[in-house]
Amino acid sequence: MRKSRSASTRLVAEINVVPYIDVMLVLLIIFMITAPLLQQGVAVDLPKASAQSLPHQEKPPVIVSVDQSGAFYLNVADNPAAPIDPRALRLQVAAELTRDPKRVILVKGDQSVSYGQVVGAMVMLQQAGAPHVGLLTEGGAPEVNTLKGRPA
Repeated sequence: MRKSRSASTRLVAEINVVPYIDVMLVLLIIFMITAPLLQQGVAVDLPKASAQSLPHQEKPPVIVSVDQSGAFYLNVADNPAAPIDPRALRLQVAAELTRDPKRVILVKGDQSVSYGQVVGAMVMLQQAGAPHVGLLTEGGAPEVNTLKGRPA
């Protein structure tokens, strides 16, 4: 009537996952707190620089201009001085690229226009099929006085 000791003290081969769940919850909380901090940028004052001009090409580049109010202009449009609708801009640039896929595409943004407007123009050009988009800048970087390799 006695049970054998080996039958009653059977070993259980299970992994206790509760400590792992605790660790994962702590890590989740840490990532939830730090993720918004990583998305914010640091205010920087970007330097002005001059770049080499592009080599001369047979056809002039397609230039999309963004003025102070955020309106778009296209130099190859019927009336380059008139603002162009974003949909018409995409269609005309796509037509120019089908004629000449290697044509240079440039964006010329006003200095006071928001960065988002210039990026919006670049996105429209990408949607039109432009593989590469360049940015136009005004030439002539300001001279920097240096003293032992550091700006004065």
